[in-house]
Amino acid sequence: MKKITLLLSSFILFSMALPAQTGYDIKINLKGCKDSMIYLIRYTFDQNSLVDTCKKIKNGNIQFKGKTDLDKGVYVLVSEEKVKIFEFFVNENERFTINAELSDIPNSLKISGNKENEQFFSYMKFINNKNVQFGKLRDQTKGKNKADSAKFMSDKLNELNLEVKNFESNFVLKNKGTYLDDVMNLKREKEPIEVPKAKNGRPDSVYQYYYYKNHYFDGIDFKDDRILHTPFFADRFKRYFESVIAVNPDTLIAEIDKVMAKCKPESQMYSFLVSYFTYSAEQNKVMGFDKVFVHMADTYILPGKAKGTYTDETTVKIKERVDIMRNLLLGAKVSDLFMIDTTYGRQVLKMGFDTAKTSKSITDLYYKNLDKLTPMFKTLYQVKTKYTILLFWAADCGHCKTEVPKLNEALKDIKGKIDFKVYAVQTKEELFDSWRKF
Repeated sequence: MKKITLLLSSFILFSMALPAQTGYDIKINLKGCKDSMIYLIRYTFDQNSLVDTCKKIKNGNIQFKGKTDLDKGVYVLVSEEKVKIFEFFVNENERFTINAELSDIPNSLKISGNKENEQFFSYMKFINNKNVQFGKLRDQTKGKNKADSAKFMSDKLNELNLEVKNFESNFVLKNKGTYLDDVMNLKREKEPIEVPKAKNGRPDSVYQYYYYKNHYFDGIDFKDDRILHTPFFADRFKRYFESVIAVNPDTLIAEIDKVMAKCKPESQMYSFLVSYFTYSAEQNKVMGFDKVFVHMADTYILPGKAKGTYTDETTVKIKERVDIMRNLLLGAKVSDLFMIDTTYGRQVLKMGFDTAKTSKSITDLYYKNLDKLTPMFKTLYQVKTKYTILLFWAADCGHCKTEVPKLNEALKDIKGKIDFKVYAVQTKEELFDSWRKF
């Protein structure tokens, strides 16, 4: 007995010492498949990427095999004509066989030894059959009047919805804590069960909104890179930032920081979201959203928190652009301007500035006449008023000739009603006389 025990112990130790298998080997027996080539596609947010191609298909036998591990997530089998055939999970197990019939995919999908895919296929089968039942309901209304037909459809639809609801509730309980549940959770809306009444006696819509917003990402683990590789994450994620929250720069920045705090630094999810938010802000054409771009650079990119997301060369370019944009943001304090009042224009020209040809001669003239010039300067921050209109324009500018008179008329309408002043800057010195006249 002691010898047997020792042998068994040795075997267990030997087995534990064996290196874990790497790579993937996915076999699919797809009865009725006529394609000569099939693609294995991986979801990544709202993009699909080609992972592997099977070019030798005989009698519907498809195989994808590789020496390196696949990114864990949801994959889709795609035909030669770029048509999706069915989806399946690649998680801990990257070596399995799926059997199916092309003529009836949902009901024929079978797999053994892969619980997540077994459960996923059962879900697909149930939902597909309920959709088929729903499609046949209208045929059962033939011969009924409009009222009876509507009642029949309503009753049957309620029955189907109840069946689906019960099935999904059991499905959640059965798969709680699995990656499959995490994926299906992306489809589930988080809405309050009991809604208090507002003063008007109706359900409180404000309560509903804040409950929905505050629970929107419940159950979604941003530290799990696998969530990125699903067909549901992108739609849910984008809907939150485009429709659920108030779309303005300050709110967007606050919500971005909340989501980024949920991610694991330097993870695939973290890197992707930094890139996604930065690009979205940079491409946004709405005034004020450059503030989001500057925030992404200052908070994540330039401090080195997004290593590997951008090359050193790109990071340098981002810094150069942000350093310019930072001072042009809405609400930023502009650098003070030192301009000589138009009243003194002819006096300045008589000092020789009108004939000066080089920067050195202009500099020399400036310091030679500094005592005379200093009182002539009107700086931007000397203007004491509630509202300052800062206007750069030239007398030969076509847009200026159209817009400046319009602005002038508009300001006449509010003169005496609103405390404002105009700080106008001519942009072409040689047009001084025509600018002053206009």
